[in-house]
Amino acid sequence: MNVVGRILSIYPTRKFFRRDTNEELRNRTLTIYDHQSAVRVKLWDNHISFPDESHFRPGQLIKISRAYVKSGFDSRPVINLSSNSHIEALQEHNPSIPDIEAITLNVDDVHESLENVVITGIVGSSPSISQYQNPRGEISKLLRLQLSNEMKTRSLRAVIWNIDESRMPRIFDIDAKVRLVGVKIRQGNPKYGSNDLEIHGDEGTAVEVLGSDKEIEARTLKLVSFGRELGNGNVACLALARNGKFVRLIIGSALLSSPLPYDSMIECVPSRILGNSIILSEEDSYVRIIDEDPSFPKISMFESKIRDIQMSDSPYILEAIVLQSPNITEVNTKNGELVNVSDTLIGDDTAEIRLVGWREESHTISRLTVGDRIRVLGARANQGMGGKLELALRPESSLIKVS
Repeated sequence: MNVVGRILSIYPTRKFFRRDTNEELRNRTLTIYDHQSAVRVKLWDNHISFPDESHFRPGQLIKISRAYVKSGFDSRPVINLSSNSHIEALQEHNPSIPDIEAITLNVDDVHESLENVVITGIVGSSPSISQYQNPRGEISKLLRLQLSNEMKTRSLRAVIWNIDESRMPRIFDIDAKVRLVGVKIRQGNPKYGSNDLEIHGDEGTAVEVLGSDKEIEARTLKLVSFGRELGNGNVACLALARNGKFVRLIIGSALLSSPLPYDSMIECVPSRILGNSIILSEEDSYVRIIDEDPSFPKISMFESKIRDIQMSDSPYILEAIVLQSPNITEVNTKNGELVNVSDTLIGDDTAEIRLVGWREESHTISRLTVGDRIRVLGARANQGMGGKLELALRPESSLIKVS
């Protein structure tokens, strides 16, 4: 069979072994579409490298010749290319197959579950990348963000599974206009606070920042907290920018000869900017301590009293006294994981509040004793047991004992 279509999604090469012979096989998947529908295309053998060699991209018009169709695991047709098949990029205009812009939806256009979607919107919250274990037992990464309409009156939760960071834009700011190419629209999970629809993508999804030609430049920051190692060769820290906003720093351990001192001025060139997070990797970043800049905001300007703490995404800085011996327990999470949790009661001259640490942060609190005067750097306000407000330590948080 022969078919002409436009590329929607390009997946990475997948390796697997035959059960009977243990022979290594490789394939790769494309999703292509025309004016009626979309279909998957399996590339085998010598065709696997063609998308990279030909610089394929979403919206590229291609022609596939001498292919055959098989039924996939989901009983949907899949176009397969054999050694006799041929794939080529077409340069001529084909108005019968709409381009990417023509099939792009916005947040307000979404009202039902859909497949093979292109959607655009405004990044409404700080994007985050975290690790998880995929169904094959491998450690992978996922991208979370909120995609809003222009007026910020509707926001959809978006999750891109098995994300490849090398394919993401290096600057991905809050309020940036982005386009997600090759996603699904699903009914949302009520446990995330909304019954609205959600956006789900995977390793074939293209994440594009629209209308942005910014380049990453050197940043001057003031270090607020030198946190802990994340177990992947990185250290989490908290810093203050010149505009008075807090940023989360993820620093490759190889860039650090020693921990950065509290309240030190640093200069860095980021590898990536992801919302309120700045990532510094050893491959293309640096970080160094510089002389104090008197015009830079002082950390003391952002210190709080306990009575002023409210639910917020912003980190808190405060000084308090430990009023209670730490309580250490083990808790079963919703995922069945048994984790350590430590908590204590701290107070200042205005009020008292519970300070909590989960997992690795539990050890930080367990070392406290009654009467310790401490500076709490970078804790977040959460709703704790019984609906009471509490402060929780994060990987970028730290405690300093004050003499």
